[in-house]
Amino acid sequence: MLKVESLNIYYGGIHALKSVDIEVNEGEAVTIIGSNGAGKSTLLNTISGFLRPKTGKVSYRDNKITGVAPHKIVKMGICHIPEGRLVFVNLTVKDNLMLGAYLRTDRKAIAEDLKRVYGLFPRLKEREKQIAGTLSGGEQQMLAMGRGLMSAPDLIMLDEPSLGLAPIVVKTIFEIINDIKKMGKTMLLVEQNAYKALSVADRAYVLEQGQITMAGLAPEIMHNPKIQEAYLGTARK
Repeated sequence: MLKVESLNIYYGGIHALKSVDIEVNEGEAVTIIGSNGAGKSTLLNTISGFLRPKTGKVSYRDNKITGVAPHKIVKMGICHIPEGRLVFVNLTVKDNLMLGAYLRTDRKAIAEDLKRVYGLFPRLKEREKQIAGTLSGGEQQMLAMGRGLMSAPDLIMLDEPSLGLAPIVVKTIFEIINDIKKMGKTMLLVEQNAYKALSVADRAYVLEQGQITMAGLAPEIMHNPKIQEAYLGTARK
């Protein structure tokens, strides 16, 4: 479904991504783990069209999307739920959700998807008239995820969904991610919490200093001694 080939990204003189290759097949959940500054968000921003690579190619359903405008990529079925949530703080919960469907014209399907989102996130239904800026961090993350689902995506890219959240909220967020996976959605998950990410993923890539250093099935990556030492030392606690 998604294929990234020999991707090279530079920030001035900094080589942020170095010949990165990844692939996401339809119906699977793939995670990219790595420390802060490894290039994970840069990779998602490139796939979404916010950054242009110096060399390399991004393909979606066998169509080259390198250099395509972000709104056109959304229309093709790719949803990017960004790091930091970025909800519209002065709008209500419902208005935020409806903005996720701004490229759609199928009113009946939009209404059905709104109902489905409220089913996944009952707290958003309870707060649908509340101003988004007054929500807690966890509720704003739920809102960002719900807004993404309102675009009716075929591929969901999640960037650090647990960032800055309390452990109990992180548990809830990953339970919902698992529920979304069970809906048959294809997911690409970027996450510093390696244990949580590997627990929900089918396959994983390890990104270190802009390079893919390891790839394989998520359980194999989780039980790799090097990964356990580098990323899982405190994750199980």
